[in-house]
Amino acid sequence: MPQHPTNRRRLTLIFRAVIEIAFIVFLYYSNLLMGEFTKTNGRGKSLIFALNDIITGMNFSIAIVSALVGWAVIEYLRQKLSVPMPAWNSEKK
Repeated sequence: MPQHPTNRRRLTLIFRAVIEIAFIVFLYYSNLLMGEFTKTNGRGKSLIFALNDIITGMNFSIAIVSALVGWAVIEYLRQKLSVPMPAWNSEKK
């Protein structure tokens, strides 16, 4: 049974939103992980210790909220800046 084109379009938009939000969360956690290995945090810290330090419920909630806000801003700008291209007249006089 073929899918209706509007259902496919809706799924594509939802899939794109999930990917963009997941990418923002990834950037957030990679930034936290890099911060764990700076000179000010000391030497000899293992990767397991750093992951235990950054993977908390509070960090996850901050990541999700900031990803949703970031996604909303990106979508707003995407809609505001997507101006249709002017139709060029092929017959110039």
